[in-house]
Amino acid sequence: MAYDYDLIVIGGGPAGYAAAIRASQLGKKTLCVEKDKLGGICLNWGCIPTKALLTNAHLVEMINGHGKAFGFEGTSKWNFGQIIARSRSVAGNLNKGIEGLFRKYKVNHLSGVAKVIAPHKVQIADKTVTAGAIIVATGVRPRPLPGGEYDGKQIISYKEAMSLPTQPKSLLVIGAGPIGLEFGYFYNAIGTKVTVVEMQDRIVPGEDEEISAALAASLTKRGISILTSSKTGKVEKGRSGVKVEVESPKGKQVIEAEAMLVAIGVVGNVEEVLDAKLGVTIEKNHIKVDREKGFKTNVEGLYAVGDIIGPPWLAHVAHHEAIACVETLFGKHPRTVDYSIIPGCTYTVPGIGSVGLTEKQAKEKGHSVRIGKFPFIASGRAQAADETEGFVKLVFDAKHGELLGAHIIGAEATEMISELVMAKKLEATEEEIMHAMHPHPTFSEAIMEAAGQALGESVHI
Repeated sequence: MAYDYDLIVIGGGPAGYAAAIRASQLGKKTLCVEKDKLGGICLNWGCIPTKALLTNAHLVEMINGHGKAFGFEGTSKWNFGQIIARSRSVAGNLNKGIEGLFRKYKVNHLSGVAKVIAPHKVQIADKTVTAGAIIVATGVRPRPLPGGEYDGKQIISYKEAMSLPTQPKSLLVIGAGPIGLEFGYFYNAIGTKVTVVEMQDRIVPGEDEEISAALAASLTKRGISILTSSKTGKVEKGRSGVKVEVESPKGKQVIEAEAMLVAIGVVGNVEEVLDAKLGVTIEKNHIKVDREKGFKTNVEGLYAVGDIIGPPWLAHVAHHEAIACVETLFGKHPRTVDYSIIPGCTYTVPGIGSVGLTEKQAKEKGHSVRIGKFPFIASGRAQAADETEGFVKLVFDAKHGELLGAHIIGAEATEMISELVMAKKLEATEEEIMHAMHPHPTFSEAIMEAAGQALGESVHI
């Protein structure tokens, strides 16, 4: 059968646009359908504009908190509207960049809502198009808090949090994962009173316990109130904001704030995109796929990648899933994604970068571990920058010296972690990391020193 396209990609986010471009690079006639802006949530409302806000917060903090040390004797004044406007401008520039890439690689692009109505058939508005293969990459949306559903003004998601018309005097954040903490850090840095509520017993619960504790101490010192092992109850909205009942280890209390940001997870965007008659297997609002066999669904010619197939909900994972899917589909190379080597980043200050097993996980898996740690207070480069918070923690297998996991909290953590992703991928040992020459003075020297400390050979601690 002759199809209109070799591939139709539904969704233009990090998974969708990467899949479309890679397929076109391989000479395939490709169509990408996106109902909103190219780049998806990540580029337009997530990864990129939030980092613009967080960079702004860091600048505010450096001037207000470190300015005197650097000789600054003035006072700072900040325009909230301009902070938000710059963030939106950054997203807009990159959105145009993807449009340019589509033109460069001859990817066909339609703006609209697409729905898979049968194997190899997609309905877009009033017309039907066909393809040899269809990839669904429609991502996810924020999960609402039961009893505290989003209204976009007083109860908000990350989307509203980065485009509020005025700065709130107080903000209650529900959820202490990366999204909740990044917004908590941003608003606290520019003067908003921030309270964070987390149901689990520690913030960023997916990170190594020492990292979680260090970040909690740092954010608390900065003025953020953190309540862990706590649950939200009744939510009341009024003219001046919200009142929320919170049950914590210290008892029940009522927290008042101008706005409440809910960051407790996500649900997949599966409703619009799939005809129920297809019988696509859905689990927990996500499309079930075979990740080891090209991300196939249970329907002929239908594939799915990115956040829509479930955790980990990360843009870089979505990208690699898309490339693996396309290259396997079109016979370039039968790729899979190694989910054991996924870097995680939290862009607070100090930031977090991690990959692999935590110390606890390594021990639970039966490893005898050796730990190497190096604090940034002992780093000349960190002292020169007046950013000495945090440390590098490396988890090694004591028998073979293999790197099992890496955990960094500090000023450059989200940049430094890439070196350790590569080290883990190449199965580097502590000796190899220690003897890999690192330039001086740099933050990354702390990696070399941490490996040396694990062997008792670091000369700077």
